[in-house]
Amino acid sequence: MIPELGQFALILALAMAVIQGTLPIFGAQMGKTTWMNVARPAAFGQATFVTIALAVLTYAFVTQDFSVVYVAQNSNLLLPIPYRVSAVWGAHEGSLLLWVWILAVWTVAVALFSRSQPDGFIARVIGVMGWISVGFLLFTLLTSNPFLRHVPALPDGNDLNPLLQDPGLIIHPPMLYTGYVGFSVAFAFAIAALLEGRVDSRWVRWSRPWTNVAWAFLTIGIALGSWWAYYELGWGGWWFWDPVENASFMPWLAGTALIHSQAVTDKRGAFKSWTILLAISAFSLSLLGTFLVRSGVLTSVHAFASDPERGMFILGFLFVLCGGALLLYAIRAPGIATGGQFSTVSRETALLTNNLFMAGSAAMVLVGTLYPLIAEAAGWGKISVGPPYFGLMFFILMAPIILLMPYGPFTRWRSDNAGRLVRDSLPLLAVSVVAGVAPWIVWQDLSIRGVLGLAGGIWVMAMTIKYLLHVNRSAKSRWLGMPRLSRAALGMLLAHLGVGVFLIGVTMVETRGIEKDVAMKPGESFEANGYDFQFLGVNRVDGPNYQADQGVFSVSRGGDVIAELRPEKRGYSRGGQIMTEAAIDPGLTRDLYVSLGEPLDETGSWAVRVYFKPFIRWIWLGALMMMAGGMLAASDQRYFREAAAARKARAAAQGDGEPAAQGDEAPAAA
Repeated sequence: MIPELGQFALILALAMAVIQGTLPIFGAQMGKTTWMNVARPAAFGQATFVTIALAVLTYAFVTQDFSVVYVAQNSNLLLPIPYRVSAVWGAHEGSLLLWVWILAVWTVAVALFSRSQPDGFIARVIGVMGWISVGFLLFTLLTSNPFLRHVPALPDGNDLNPLLQDPGLIIHPPMLYTGYVGFSVAFAFAIAALLEGRVDSRWVRWSRPWTNVAWAFLTIGIALGSWWAYYELGWGGWWFWDPVENASFMPWLAGTALIHSQAVTDKRGAFKSWTILLAISAFSLSLLGTFLVRSGVLTSVHAFASDPERGMFILGFLFVLCGGALLLYAIRAPGIATGGQFSTVSRETALLTNNLFMAGSAAMVLVGTLYPLIAEAAGWGKISVGPPYFGLMFFILMAPIILLMPYGPFTRWRSDNAGRLVRDSLPLLAVSVVAGVAPWIVWQDLSIRGVLGLAGGIWVMAMTIKYLLHVNRSAKSRWLGMPRLSRAALGMLLAHLGVGVFLIGVTMVETRGIEKDVAMKPGESFEANGYDFQFLGVNRVDGPNYQADQGVFSVSRGGDVIAELRPEKRGYSRGGQIMTEAAIDPGLTRDLYVSLGEPLDETGSWAVRVYFKPFIRWIWLGALMMMAGGMLAASDQRYFREAAAARKARAAAQGDGEPAAQGDEAPAAA
């Protein structure tokens, strides 16, 4: 009866979510303190029941309870225990339960770390998150129940998709979902501000750390997905503009614009409408990604399900939630102040330009992703939109951002002098251009994209380091003036450095990489960029739930053996699927990559793919730096000092007998 406990826990979680979504919001609107005080206990209760449900499903997988349909579909007696745990979120029903659980954890975090904020406001925030939970819990119980039963129980199950039997897929979905769902916090703060009718900078200040953390998790989630596709799928690519890849990239672009827009609203009181609309857009695009992955309207190696009923539910939920948010914004928009004035040359203008190009990039990816679906539905035939469109358009839209990004920290608020900015940056711009052109002259392979990409990466990194040195010159203290910079500023600079590193990695691997498909017999060799790949033969090996042909390759350079690579072609016992496992010799400046294809004839000849990937690790290193920058910015001490001051002010107000439930924010946080 243990799976029934999970089912019952989900029903109780739904009941708690309904309470969480109704009483606190009505209490805040009507000034009823007791109703508002229900918000936190309801959030804790909902999270407890969802945790029980997730634990029950995990227990069913670990103990191989094949009476549960979902377990029988995604596990078998041969599946190793680590993959039994990751199988919990390896298909649609379990991944949706993981989504609901992460949403509950975000809600608990908001409830715990928002005690310094006015009770009325935070009650609305938790209430909005409650209604989001209601939607996903209904989706789970009505269309995607992971606790359905086989009667009688099956003696064995099918198998977890072999693509998902990989350590990277144990951590990739939780990281990605944490980012996806994290944007619900910024969405909830924006809706709470609209409900309250006070669309000022205070809600932005409170939501900034949450947005940074969500963006950081989404960044590392996307990077982990790229890394997994690179080494697991056997084709050596790190990004293919797959529709599901795009589904995660769109909220990342909107979230990046949101982070910068929040900075302006917090510091200058401007861009309030931008910030609200970007908060709504980032979460709406997260929901749209859920629809694309789970509706069956597209085919992808990353897609979970192909059930139109589920797709229609998500589409309806997206329409109600985001349509309602936009309607509420339209009602409140006339009363939203425009904020302070600023000149054409100012930090506000630079960040506005960033918002325009980031939003334009998200719109471009959205159009390219949905256009084939629209064309097919309209009867225009099957149309494919792939890397040529996305690569060209993204290059055009990102080039101005890369050029202007380094000026941001140097530019003053409200007004600045363009001549000063150009004079101060011209030497480094020239150095960056020369550094970008010189390698291509040496290689005698001049590439416009290669020159611009390499120069752009060097330009961003050089100007970021220049800013650190600039701060150091005016500081009395330690290394690079870092004591003079807040964690938010350091996080911003670290993320910008990550962009430069990422850009260099992308440029080098896309323009200097070598990819060859060759036929090789044991004893034969193939040379790529000075590395000699010698095929030694194929061995038969047994895994826990598969058998494999394992190729053996000796890699040498200048006569010295530097690596032995053992790619595999695996056949899984239960489902009979054939999977390719690449072998990689990693390095900071290059990867050597071999994947084994099919036997070609009876003489022992095999199809082999050999790749030389220069600087590909810099792509994921840059993403790690961006993620670390987001986390560092979220930990800025200013937020904690203001929260502590607000708690003291509220405690003093309560000690004086003043009402605290609907009180104004503390003076220290103003």
